[in-house]
Amino acid sequence: MKLIPGGEFLMGNEGDYGFPADGEGPVHAVTLAPFYMDATCVTNEQFNAFINATHYKTESERFGWSFVFQGHLAPAQQAAAVRSRVLGSEWWCRIDGATWRHPEGPGTNIKKRWGHPVVHVSWHDAIAYCAWAGKRLPTEAEWEFAARGGLVQKRFPWGDELEPNSKHRMNVWQGTFPTQNSEADGHYGPAPAKCFPANGYGLYNMTGNVWEWVWDWFDPGYYKVSPATNPTGPAATDRRMMRGGSYLCHSSYCNRYRTDARSSNTPDSATTNLGFRCVRDVDSLQIVERDR
Repeated sequence: MKLIPGGEFLMGNEGDYGFPADGEGPVHAVTLAPFYMDATCVTNEQFNAFINATHYKTESERFGWSFVFQGHLAPAQQAAAVRSRVLGSEWWCRIDGATWRHPEGPGTNIKKRWGHPVVHVSWHDAIAYCAWAGKRLPTEAEWEFAARGGLVQKRFPWGDELEPNSKHRMNVWQGTFPTQNSEADGHYGPAPAKCFPANGYGLYNMTGNVWEWVWDWFDPGYYKVSPATNPTGPAATDRRMMRGGSYLCHSSYCNRYRTDARSSNTPDSATTNLGFRCVRDVDSLQIVERDR
C-alpha cells in the first residue's frame, strides 16, 4: 500500500468536456486525512486467496451469469447472446457462467491472468473482500485525491495530455467503438494491474483498464452540499459510485477515463471491466504493524 498524504485539493470538474448529468461540478475544496491505498487494483491472485480462505460466492456466481463485452466472445457465443443484449448498449451480452474465474464465460479462465485486476465483482463482493483483508473501499473524494497524484485540476494522473510525447499512459479503446480496436496501447481487454507508469503517489492504472468501485452512493447534486472535510457521500440511493473509466472507454461515447469523471451502477452489478482497490486508515495500519 502507498501512503496518501491527505490535505486540501480541488475536487470536480467544470470543463466543457465533462458530463453535467454526472454531477462533475462544481469544483470545490476538500480536505482529507492521510490514508493508505493499494498500489494496484485487487488482482485475480489476491481475490483467489480470499475465496480459498472464506469460500465466498460472488454475486455473479450466485446469479449464474454476468455481462461480457461482445468483442471478447467467440462467434457462437455472440450468436447465442443475440437476445440477451443490453438495449441501447448492445455490445454488452448476458453470458451464463461468466464469473471472475471465467471472465468470458465457460471455457475461459484466468490461468495466465493472475496479475490482472479481478473483474465480475459487484460492490457487495468488493466490500466482502475488504472486510476479510482488514481494509475498506475508498470514498469518492479519497479516490480522486489519490488519482490526481499531487497534481492540481489535471484531467489525467500525469497531466492534461492524453498521450504525452505520443506515448500511451493508460489502457483505453483505440479506434472506432465498439467495432474496431487497433490496440495501439498494447491491450484489447484488461491489462495487468501493474502496467504503465505509476502516478505521483505510486499508484498504477488509476484511469483506464477497469472501473473501480468506491464507497459512496451516487447523487448528481452531492458536490453542491458535500462537507468540506472527509466527505463520505450522500444518503442512500439506488446506485454506488465507480471511478476511473476502463479499457472500453472512448472519446466518442464515454470519455470518463479522467481523474474527475464519475459514473455509477447498482451495487449488485458486475461486468468484465469493473474491479476495485482498497484503502486503509493510517491508525488502523499502525495497529496492525504493531501487533505483528
